[in-house]
Amino acid sequence: MFAQLLEQRMHWVRWILTIGWLLVIASLFYDPWTSVLTEPDRTWSPLRLPNACVQVQGQCLSEQPYPLGTTLFWGAIVPSAIFILLVFGHELWRRICPLSFLSQIPRALGWQRQFKRENKKTGKVRYELAKVNSDSWLGKNYHYVQFGWLFAGLCGRILFFNADRLVLAGWLLFTIVAAIAVGYLYGGKSWCQYFCPMAPVQSIYSKPGGLLSSKAHMSDRTITQSMCRTVLPDGQEQSACVACQNPCIDIDSERTYWDSLNKPETSFLRYSYVGLVVGYFIYYYLYAGNWNYYFSGAWLRQIDQLASLFSPGLYLFGQSINIPKIVAVPLVLGGCTAIAYWLGRAIEKRAKSYSRRHYPNLAVETIRHRIFTLCTFGIFNFFFIFGGRPLVQLLPLSVQYIYDLGLVLLSTLWLYKTWRRSPDFYARENLASRFRKQLEKLQLNVSQFLEGRALSDLNTHEVYVLAKVLPGFTREKRHQAYKGVVQEALEEGYVNYSSSLEILQQMRQEVGITDDEHRQVLEELGIEDPELLNPNRQRSLENQIRLSGYRKSLERLMALQRKQSDRVTLPDSAAIRSLRRQYSISPQEEDWILRGFSANASSVSKAEFLVAQLPELISCHYALNQPLLHEQQAVLTLLKSHVAHKKELIVRSLLETLETVQNEPNALTIAQSLQQSSSMILREILERENWRDRLSLEIMQTLTQLGDPVSCSLEFSEREIIERLETLIKEQNPLIQSAAIYAIAWLDSERAQAIAQNIHYESPHLLVQETTQLLLLSTPHPPLTAFPTLEKLVYLFNSDFFHRVQSETLIALANLAEVKNYSSGETITEAGDTCRELLLLIEGNAKIHYQTETGIQVKYIHPGQTLDELEVLAHSTSENTIIADSQNTRILTIPVDSFDNLLDRDPDFARRVLELESRQLQQFVRSLQT
Repeated sequence: MFAQLLEQRMHWVRWILTIGWLLVIASLFYDPWTSVLTEPDRTWSPLRLPNACVQVQGQCLSEQPYPLGTTLFWGAIVPSAIFILLVFGHELWRRICPLSFLSQIPRALGWQRQFKRENKKTGKVRYELAKVNSDSWLGKNYHYVQFGWLFAGLCGRILFFNADRLVLAGWLLFTIVAAIAVGYLYGGKSWCQYFCPMAPVQSIYSKPGGLLSSKAHMSDRTITQSMCRTVLPDGQEQSACVACQNPCIDIDSERTYWDSLNKPETSFLRYSYVGLVVGYFIYYYLYAGNWNYYFSGAWLRQIDQLASLFSPGLYLFGQSINIPKIVAVPLVLGGCTAIAYWLGRAIEKRAKSYSRRHYPNLAVETIRHRIFTLCTFGIFNFFFIFGGRPLVQLLPLSVQYIYDLGLVLLSTLWLYKTWRRSPDFYARENLASRFRKQLEKLQLNVSQFLEGRALSDLNTHEVYVLAKVLPGFTREKRHQAYKGVVQEALEEGYVNYSSSLEILQQMRQEVGITDDEHRQVLEELGIEDPELLNPNRQRSLENQIRLSGYRKSLERLMALQRKQSDRVTLPDSAAIRSLRRQYSISPQEEDWILRGFSANASSVSKAEFLVAQLPELISCHYALNQPLLHEQQAVLTLLKSHVAHKKELIVRSLLETLETVQNEPNALTIAQSLQQSSSMILREILERENWRDRLSLEIMQTLTQLGDPVSCSLEFSEREIIERLETLIKEQNPLIQSAAIYAIAWLDSERAQAIAQNIHYESPHLLVQETTQLLLLSTPHPPLTAFPTLEKLVYLFNSDFFHRVQSETLIALANLAEVKNYSSGETITEAGDTCRELLLLIEGNAKIHYQTETGIQVKYIHPGQTLDELEVLAHSTSENTIIADSQNTRILTIPVDSFDNLLDRDPDFARRVLELESRQLQQFVRSLQT
């Protein structure tokens, strides 16, 4: 809602509120006027002192006229902030908060701490803003720092500056100086993110969102909620985010909420805050012995507040407890905080246990979210029983009723809205919004289906339904749209290579994308941008916004330079150096941004990058065909298949890029390089697919012209083969990594063990860890049988039945499988036996004896063939007798129940099995007809 308000207007609002706040602080030092309103004889003033006695520990409190600075601050300003957070969300509060505004003074003046960074290779020096490191002590514990400051502030209110105007002014000025100092020491909104004592309060009342706050994850705007922004000379707004925190509440409060939901500090803040607020208000009763002390507002005008620090701090059952107030206050507030935290954890534990018994489908995250929601609802209404009440009681009774009913109504609406939220619902909305953007890019004609509405008006379900009924939304366009969603999700760090299959599963089901197509999309993206799938590179939405802000600023500066002169002095521009510091841009990031200024230029760079990868793949292909590795054909077939598949993906991606840039001057050069480096596979793709209608005649002639491909030596040394195999270890596929390491071990065990030591603890996959561990214990030229899981995977991959099945499915099968040995003449299965295992011949020979009308026939089976797949699929008994036909016959067995479970879990694998069996049945029928 308020995220759309112009920054220029909000800038003036911040100025007005900040000046008003500073005037309130100034009035704490000198205010000879407002005390007139509190004199008892001013019968016309609702703020006059009452004649009634306000008792504190059995004695009437001495009162005299007082300035209204403290009353205004504690009675109106603080409750207003709580109200704004729950109703309007943090996106309004963060944009108007005076303290946040003042913390940005160093940034506005350009006085911020910077770190010097020098490139040792080039000698170039650059400066970047200091930011709080997420791995530092503060980065890990700032929640507790902020809560500790909040705790100290509430204790300080009761002890020192509830009524003492000078102490309150000193506290507020100290906080302002601290905010400005943090603004100098660290970039971005580091004060708000890591130090401000109000941050826990914001988190509790404005997460996952306020009643009227916007949904950032469904917004079409690049600047969402309370993001840092700046106004350009032409009046346009631009992001000024420097990624000071990840995830950032200013960009998407709901995303930060779900991201931190299961973290221990989140439950600590939620439950402890409830106890802290309850303890704060209860203490007034425990101190005075009655509620009139609080509701009359006498604590706001208690002139001897500091004098009571060592007087009795508790008054119970008509007796004062001789515990000094300076000790009693933190004791009571700390005790209530601890009790609330313990009670909250206990209730949460009981709720989860009850849910497991009665609602097993209810996610644990949803249970915790709803408990948090009830906590916020309850403490909001509890707070406003007390917050601002001394001033509210001065209003007419009818206005008080309206005030109370309004608060309950608004908080109930917030409860209704928030209760229905869940991580899954948020993820569905997020992905539907991304998918909607991709549909808009395809420029499909959707007006006839929307009845005057736009794509942006569709809800989550309607977007997917529309995709299913659109006649122009072909399989190719669906693949293109899904690929765009995956790429965007990877760039923002919303998913990674490992988690994308699970997180995007619901979306794939909605739009009809199979798991295989998903993996194909990942392969294509990995080919086009290998860094996109690099697990060591941390990506985030905040970082993308930071780079986007720098790019737009850079484009504007370069445009201004072009207007002033024909030359653009990018490296030497002081303004651009300032931008680099402001956005903490590294040389690699700047190079990437410069390459992406032009869409066509970016495509040309992408094509050149892809062409440059082909010689290395061709070299890998030749290395895998060297005689030195001839004894490991099973492993080599796996690696060669991967290299060939990757070459095909690159060639197809290059053809798609050529379609985009075929009018560019470099297009013919790219086409010629493609033809020369990979003519055979290029010819196969051009014959299988129709590219003549998509590429110009000149480019097609270049691609199809006869010529000798780039020659590569057919004689590789052992060192050269190992170097090529080492490039395969960098692949994301754990099966390829393990196979490449094993191939190296066959050539050079010492080199393989050195590699294994480096990647054993780095790789998260169990297969790679197992292979490297066994490799460290192996002898030179280790046999494949020394690596049980890898051996099973290699033979599964090379079998007719499981060829081209995805690696994850193969690994699942290998974990279920067992290798059995048979001698020549030994019976493997007999006719009539119940079929309990799927059998795959991996070594030796076997023969099947089956009964026909003319007698017993014998069929010989060779390694790579399955022996009883039809019986397994039909759950029938074996109709034939299978006998080992060699001295060392090895069979890979997969239990039928495990195989069935895998078919149920993996529909894509089930489809592949059905296709394979259909082809085999067709071949069998043809043979009978013949």
